[in-house]
Amino acid sequence: MKQSNFLSLNGKDFLKGLLMAVLVPIFTIVQQSLEAGVLTFNWKAIGIAAVAGAVGYLTKNLFTSNQKEVNLIGGSSVPPSKDEK
Repeated sequence: MKQSNFLSLNGKDFLKGLLMAVLVPIFTIVQQSLEAGVLTFNWKAIGIAAVAGAVGYLTKNLFTSNQKEVNLIGGSSVPPSKDEK
């Protein structure tokens, strides 16, 4: 699948959003457990972290263009400089 365009999402974006919905709560559990000194499960915090991770990732992709660099005046792609090659 190709990258989605500005203000659109594709299936790959939703799969990665689902991955974020799984990974973010894992980090939440680890962080809370380290603070408490024992393995803890705060289900409300885990649910909030899952939703926040997925929505945050999808929102980022919704407002990100698939172009590497955009000329703000003309709106066209800017070729890399000699130093970037």
